[in-house]
Amino acid sequence: MAKTKRVLAVDFGASSGRVMCAEFDGARIALRELHRFSNDPVIVRGTMYWDVLRLFHEIKQGLLKAKSVGPIDSMAVDTWGVDFALLDEMGNLLENPVHYRDKRTSGMLEEVFRHISAAELYAATGNQLMEINTAFQLRAVQRRRPDLLARAETLLMMPDLFHYMLTGEACAEVSIASTTQLMDAQTQDWSQEVLKALGLPPSLFPHIVPSGTRIGRLDAQIAEELGIERIPVIAVAGHDTQSAMVSVPTKKENFVFLSCGTWSLLGTELRDPILTEKARLADYTNERGYGGRVSFLKNIIGLWLVQESRRQWMREGRSYAFGELEQMAGKTKPFQSLVDPDAPEFVPSGDLPKRIRAYCERTHQHIPQSEGEIIRCIDESLALKYRAALAQLEDCVPETRGAEIHILGGGVQSGLLCQMTADACGRNILAGPIEATVMGNVLVQLLASGALGSLEEARQAVRDSEPCRTYVPADPAAWDAAYEKWKEIVAC
Repeated sequence: MAKTKRVLAVDFGASSGRVMCAEFDGARIALRELHRFSNDPVIVRGTMYWDVLRLFHEIKQGLLKAKSVGPIDSMAVDTWGVDFALLDEMGNLLENPVHYRDKRTSGMLEEVFRHISAAELYAATGNQLMEINTAFQLRAVQRRRPDLLARAETLLMMPDLFHYMLTGEACAEVSIASTTQLMDAQTQDWSQEVLKALGLPPSLFPHIVPSGTRIGRLDAQIAEELGIERIPVIAVAGHDTQSAMVSVPTKKENFVFLSCGTWSLLGTELRDPILTEKARLADYTNERGYGGRVSFLKNIIGLWLVQESRRQWMREGRSYAFGELEQMAGKTKPFQSLVDPDAPEFVPSGDLPKRIRAYCERTHQHIPQSEGEIIRCIDESLALKYRAALAQLEDCVPETRGAEIHILGGGVQSGLLCQMTADACGRNILAGPIEATVMGNVLVQLLASGALGSLEEARQAVRDSEPCRTYVPADPAAWDAAYEKWKEIVAC
């Protein structure tokens, strides 16, 4: 009988993090949460930072708790995309990494386009043009903190930073590098064209390695501090979306995925990037993942709208579980109020329900008042946004027409949103796994160790470990009418 493999997955989301232990018996993967913690940005003198030292402390707490489960074969970290840290020549942090929701990138799209056009930038990198992307963040640093960039020796993306803090080894994993708007979509190396246009020194960027690369072992000082072994550290698909992609439990070549968390990401998996003008105008991005595969996807604001609304009600003294909010939404009248989830006013933190009401008033709709009406407005609007993104995907990749949709991540827990997505898109939905990012992190570690032999074997292990739930579309006429109404509203 094969020896059970035991690995640790450190998974950071935009609002929380956790350290999970996975055991693989050769067929199934069992996950166990060891340590969970909040990931709270800190605003200092008008700048929003990630509290990276506390987050590293939380990784250590997870390692301490892992002592109770037995020997660990490897560990790896995945995080959100686009954010980075700058290190000096001694390898020390110059400052805490700045949060992608910080306002410093305002106006940076136009600033960058003075040096390289939107079409040229997309043709080189294949990335959706968003101000939060690393390239635009760096332009903000050039404009406002040139002294900081002058002192920087190395740039590390967030998962690469945590791996560096764990091992002392610096590298750039390909999936997280592909979120920067600085990596060549074809060669999978830093784009010299883009770096030159933006005046960025190539020496700032470490060499890019494939997903599944063994970086090294846990630093000896950390191992001694915690009283643990020097665990091998693997560069998995460091961008959480690409870790989730590994865990899509499909047997098919053509499929659609919807990774549904704080952000929603809808797309498909390809062998080669799509760098056409049609893809650029549709705001689709190309990200590299495990095995060099391309995730052709669109970023859509996701459960952030629900999360931030819930936080506002908590600030007002009304605390609800997510399940309670879903029950309230399910009891309200459908299609009373619809919004564009990606409207700029919904991006910042703060009073989301107030802004949703203002949007509905401006567009001459019913103004939602209760918590249930707000959540139903969000869920229906997200489902209709997914339908619009799906139409664009089919236009760019005709092979996806009629393909089933796999919903992954936290959104799987909302049966209401899953059913609405099936209804809006007119497709069967296969929901699961819930812990898609952690599962993908684990799978790449197992692939790196040889415990799994291929991506197909990895996805079979997911199917054997967690069955999917199927949602079948219903009432197509009502959703077709709602879609036409929604298109008119978002065009206002």
